[in-house]
Amino acid sequence: MTEPIQSMTLPPSTDPYEESVWLQQALQTWLNEEFLPEPVNDVIAHRAANVYRRQRMEGEDDVGSLLMAILTEMQAFDFSKSFYSEFAVANAVSDLLLNQFLGINACCPG
Repeated sequence: MTEPIQSMTLPPSTDPYEESVWLQQALQTWLNEEFLPEPVNDVIAHRAANVYRRQRMEGEDDVGSLLMAILTEMQAFDFSKSFYSEFAVANAVSDLLLNQFLGINACCPG
């Protein structure tokens, strides 16, 4: 029998705005370094950070729920001028959050 994946919870936010500024900068850096720096990366990072800020202001601390909120809202974004998709963006955000808040490096466990 398989065990369900345990949820990962961030500490409660003390400043959702400051966290979203950090996330926007970190995500934009990741987007620019993963493939090519593109102007659309600014827009993607800004939009994902806004979703994150709104969710944290509403008290959301679960990384999986944050990932799903970003994924859902980014589905309406036109990724035709980007190398990325809503899935890549949401996964990158969750990796950045796990590393920043919980010290978990998702790419290199152990």
